[in-house]
Amino acid sequence: MTEDGRTETGYSAEWYSIQCGASFMTSQDKDLSAQASETAQSGAETPQNWRRWVWENVQVVAIALVLVLIIRTYIAEPRFIPSDSMLPTLETGDRVVVEKVSYRFHPPQPGDIIVFSPPPQLQAQGYQADQAFIKRVIGIPGQEIEIHDNRVYVNHIPLTEPYIAAPPQYQLPPFQVPAHALFVMGDNRNNSNDSHIWGFLPQNQVIGRAIFRFWPFPRVGGI
Repeated sequence: MTEDGRTETGYSAEWYSIQCGASFMTSQDKDLSAQASETAQSGAETPQNWRRWVWENVQVVAIALVLVLIIRTYIAEPRFIPSDSMLPTLETGDRVVVEKVSYRFHPPQPGDIIVFSPPPQLQAQGYQADQAFIKRVIGIPGQEIEIHDNRVYVNHIPLTEPYIAAPPQYQLPPFQVPAHALFVMGDNRNNSNDSHIWGFLPQNQVIGRAIFRFWPFPRVGGI
């Protein structure tokens, strides 16, 4: 720089400073402009991103609902125990899992705890078709059942039943379980609305087999 304030190129320091400042501001302006452009572009894309997010979540929820429906219809479903007819095995308020697969391969077996829709004789008494009962299978087609001397007999052999609340305080003469039917009883024998009152259960009324109690937590486990 010369003594009169000019640079070696012949321009004044003031002019040089202004030009550098202008150049610097121009660079800043470019950065701000680029940021503004990105923001505007991002703002323009936001509705589209939001719609995509909503659609993806709707698809996830729809798939989940379909899977739940399929599982409940064909595989398993939870059930609530509304009464004490299955004491002491199941208590009022227990939640159980009812599986629906095994009876597609074989019929219910003695000792199974099954959930079923009310048979016609119960619906005639006012029970709704969508209500559900839970009882233990005692007799299957072809077996002879009788109840006397506080014992249940199957084919003239007394059952060993450590799961009942108390021995039955009633009697039934011998009878044979017909084809495609079941004889079911509650474990709380003297306080159960079961086959000893309303007769045989058609097998096509069976919903599934109770296999697992998932509530209350202290009693979680297989049934």
